[in-house]
Amino acid sequence: MQIANYQGLKISSNHLTKTDDYLVVEAPLQININNEPYTVVMRTPNDDFELITGLLFAEDIYKKKEPLQFNIEKETSTIPAIINVTINKNNLGSGYLNKRTLLSVSSCGICGKKELKDLNVVGDRLQKSTFISSDDLHKMYVIMNNFQETFRKSGGSHASAIFNKNQELLTVKEDIGRHNTVDKAVGDLLKKEALKNAHYLLVSGRVSYEIVTKAFIAKIPIIVAVSACSSLAVDFAKEFGICLIGFTRNQQMTIYANPNYINKLENV
Repeated sequence: MQIANYQGLKISSNHLTKTDDYLVVEAPLQININNEPYTVVMRTPNDDFELITGLLFAEDIYKKKEPLQFNIEKETSTIPAIINVTINKNNLGSGYLNKRTLLSVSSCGICGKKELKDLNVVGDRLQKSTFISSDDLHKMYVIMNNFQETFRKSGGSHASAIFNKNQELLTVKEDIGRHNTVDKAVGDLLKKEALKNAHYLLVSGRVSYEIVTKAFIAKIPIIVAVSACSSLAVDFAKEFGICLIGFTRNQQMTIYANPNYINKLENV
C-alpha cells in the first residue's frame, strides 16, 4: 500500500469544501539482523525486501551474491512492521560493527550515524568514458515520470530510476524518502544481478551527500536530479568521479561535477 485516502477541508476563494485526497503512506519498518534490532526506517510500504537489500549493500553490511533470507516478524494492518534478515556471521561486512541508532527518518540518510568518521566512504574514483547529450537525459526523465503512479495520485512521493549505458530503463521505485528510493532501486538490481549494468541514476528531488555515496558504492557514474544539489554532494561527486547534474527541468540543467560526461555542450 503506497497511498491512502484522507479527508480534508479545502479553501478556495474563501469558499470551504470537503475534499478527499490521496496521501503517500509513511510507516515505520524495524529491520532486524539475526534477530537483533539494527535500525528503524520510515518508508512507504512496498518493495521492502529491495529496500533492505539496497540499504545493507550501501552500509557495507552484506555484499555477497547469495540472496538474503527475509522473514516478516510482525505486521500492522497487513503492512510489515518488523522484518528479520538472516545473515551468516562470517558474511557480515564491517558496516555491521558500526550500528545505527534505532531510528532513521525518511528524509535523512545519515540519521543514526554515531561519529563523523562514519561518513567516510572508501574506494577508487570512478572512471567511465561514456558520453551523453542533454537531450538524452531529458528523454530519460520522461520515461521515469511515466512510472510515478504514486506521485500522480498523492503529489507526495519521490522516485529514483536507473538506466543502462544505452539509456534503457532497468528499474524505477517510489517512496516518501529520497534515499529510500535509491536503496529500493539498487536492491532491485542486486536481486536481479543486474547492478553492473547501471549507468544513470535519476532522482525526482534534491541530491545531498548520502545519495552520491550510494551511487558511488553502486558504481553509477552519472546522477541527474530534478532539484538542487547540496555543497557536500558536489564535493563528494568531484572526488568520486561522478557527473552530478541538478535542476533538470524545462529543457534546462546545471552540471556541478565532471561535465566531461556530457557532450554537445556549447557556449561554455
